[in-house]
Amino acid sequence: MGNPNKFGPSRGELKLRLAISLGGLALLIGAYATNGISGIASLEIGIIGTAFFGGSAIWSAVQLLRSKEDGR
Repeated sequence: MGNPNKFGPSRGELKLRLAISLGGLALLIGAYATNGISGIASLEIGIIGTAFFGGSAIWSAVQLLRSKEDGR
């Protein structure tokens, strides 16, 4: 019915976060596939962006799986 933690995000918000994170990763991959890594700043942006979007996607997916296992 809801999230066991009343202060946490709902399943709908977790799904949105997962979709945005996967979209961000796809955009990063597309940008680097077309332009390549052109310098240290580009590499830094890629690493930080991948860490942010990847971490957010993993966290959202784990939370969705946990709430599904709980029957909520």
